Amino acid sequence: MKYFRSLPAIALAGSLFIFGCESKSADNNSKITELEEKIAELEKKQVNLPSNTQSVQPADPTSLGAFEFEEMEHSFGTITEGEVIEHVFNFTNTGQAPLVISNINASCGCTSPDWTKTPIKPGEAGYVKVVFNSTAKVGTQAPTVSINANTSPNVTRLRLKGVVNKKSGESGPNLGPVKK
Repeated sequence: MKYFRSLPAIALAGSLFIFGCESKSADNNSKITELEEKIAELEKKQVNLPSNTQSVQPADPTSLGAFEFEEMEHSFGTITEGEVIEHVFNFTNTGQAPLVISNINASCGCTSPDWTKTPIKPGEAGYVKVVFNSTAKVGTQAPTVSINANTSPNVTRLRLKGVVNKKSGESGPNLGPVKK
């Protein structure tokens, strides 16, 4: 009996909730429409840069070197885990200024680079040697090295790729006892 007495109160609370949500939804829709209109107006206007910004001008080509690699990617094929692969990427400086490699970063600890440390004059050749250690690197591999130099763009990426097979004679991962 007490349940039926509280039924009108529950119905009233439910209807207030529903109508309150509908009015909030309509209010939100109008706010969204208003914001979209403001965004459209801003997109039409010309953007004025703040007075403290610096203008960026294209780099003078006479101050840049340029890489021309024989290849940017080397496939080492399929190897066995634990093998060490070395590959030398040769390049020529086709720019108008001496090419200076400031740094080379490897994508992981399994890869180590070496490179021509002296400036490479226009028309001269240089190298980037990449060494990949496949220990604990089973499956498809694609390590990269990122070269920072006075080129445009200033970062160039070289890639090794291949497949590393698990050493034969090793068992797979220890999955524990097998239930029968």
